[in-house]
Amino acid sequence: MSGPHRDVLIDTGEGRVFCRGWEPETGSVEARPPIVLLHDSLGCVETWRDFPRRLCDATGRRVIAYDRLGFGRSDPHPGTLAADFIAREATTTFARVRESLGLDRFIALGHSVGGGMAVACAAAHASHCDGVVTESAQAFVEDRTVQGIVAAKADFAQPGRIERLRRYHGDKAEWVLHAWTDTWLAPGFATWTLDGELRRVRCPLLALRGDRDEFGSMRHPERIVALCGGPSEIEKLEGCGHVPHREHADRVIARVREWLDGIRLRGVRVAP
Repeated sequence: MSGPHRDVLIDTGEGRVFCRGWEPETGSVEARPPIVLLHDSLGCVETWRDFPRRLCDATGRRVIAYDRLGFGRSDPHPGTLAADFIAREATTTFARVRESLGLDRFIALGHSVGGGMAVACAAAHASHCDGVVTESAQAFVEDRTVQGIVAAKADFAQPGRIERLRRYHGDKAEWVLHAWTDTWLAPGFATWTLDGELRRVRCPLLALRGDRDEFGSMRHPERIVALCGGPSEIEKLEGCGHVPHREHADRVIARVREWLDGIRLRGVRVAP
């Protein structure tokens, strides 16, 4: 990844997590809350590619990304994911990252399951979160989501396909894959929703979704906006699949920057 960045390891009590921060190459006129990125089910810091650097430069904000426990350069996960792993991320690893980096205020931006975690972080840290951006986030377990995961699981079962994950997760690749497929396809997970967390969000929220997302329909951002406790809006991305920050990076960055500037100019703050 180009541009200056700083890597640190943060002890969570269950293991160390890898964290990378990007600073704006030109100094900001005023201090702005940093953007914290939360990756998807198969992702890590490296799979964001050059998006964090570009987002940092475009917004004039510090951008921070970390590998959840069990992913990327972080330590192995000590077990399996609990059914409440999305909500739990906000009060465990994310809380430790925020404390260690001294993030009094932040913007949460999450992709796919990371979008659900971004909402959970806004709900659990309401007095510190200035805004949430969800990108291709799931709000419930939709048939289309399940079908997409079943198809991906079959694809990864083909010879050599797991190597794509080993490039980013090393020996943890098998765990990463099963953490995704086994959790989301478990019968007990079928009733999961993000409803409770959404109702506790008080800050502005932007829900990004591609109209060709293979892992979910527009029902997800519609539900997110309908239940969000703060001011919220949807950005539908035409001709876009599940990874907007890669497929339509320019548009995503421009829209996020515009939205953040709007929040700042309107002086929208989180209710205490």
